[in-house]
Amino acid sequence: MRHCFHRGLLVLACLGTLTSNGVAASTKVVTLDWTIAETLIALDSPPVGLAEIPQYQRWAGVERLPSGVLDVGLRAQPNRELIAQQAPDHVLLSPLFMRLSDQLSTIAPITALATYQPGGPLWERLKRTTVTLAKLSGNQAAAATLIDGVETYLSQQKARLEPQPPLLIVQFIDARHLRVFGEHSLFQAVVERLGLTNVWQQPTNQWGFSTVALEELLSYSDAAIIIVEPLPSGMDDGITSNALWQQLPAVKENRVVRVPAVWSFGGLPSAARFAELLSEALLAR
Repeated sequence: MRHCFHRGLLVLACLGTLTSNGVAASTKVVTLDWTIAETLIALDSPPVGLAEIPQYQRWAGVERLPSGVLDVGLRAQPNRELIAQQAPDHVLLSPLFMRLSDQLSTIAPITALATYQPGGPLWERLKRTTVTLAKLSGNQAAAATLIDGVETYLSQQKARLEPQPPLLIVQFIDARHLRVFGEHSLFQAVVERLGLTNVWQQPTNQWGFSTVALEELLSYSDAAIIIVEPLPSGMDDGITSNALWQQLPAVKENRVVRVPAVWSFGGLPSAARFAELLSEALLAR
């Protein structure tokens, strides 16, 4: 999938040939959920409305969305008038925002997609969400193209990678606290398919991360640390000046890699983006 990201978006054409009968364009969807949105975009059926677009772009590493995607306000408090003006056929929500269903159901039918709820391996849930969205958008053939393309790409990246040290995949909350990703996380699912080892085996929440103090990483003497951006405001200089950070074995031995932003709780498009960014970063070491 080299060069398959255009302005941070997964370009479906890079995954194979998609035959479209134009039906998808006639199905208008508004969503508050970024995972749903990125999957619809990768299926060539972008939503007409999405919440908090600037924040989505920052956290997912997306420079620009397809034309015609309107910002409909906050995820927790969307602008009902703007949503109604789009005259959507569906409003798609994750369980996190289902409390809004009563007020939004007066605009369009509500469909809930629970990708990150417990229930089977995450990778299978990602594929199930992809198939569901393809059906809702009237573009069912796109689901198989996307799924097969992403899985083929991860296999290709696996073949390129040389043996690597075990990994700790983290996002900073502040200078002394991090999310460390493990079981149930998107990053774990990708790492497994790349043939790499995630050394973090501690309990995680339904989103696949543990919240820990920085000193808890001291005991992982053999691991490489993968920092997933964005960093908190003011943290760029804060990492190098943090005395505790400098004591970590991975820092002392130059086993720290930073990768650009990827939506940590994303779908198959985020999985492909993380695979590309991680592979390129590891190969460049």
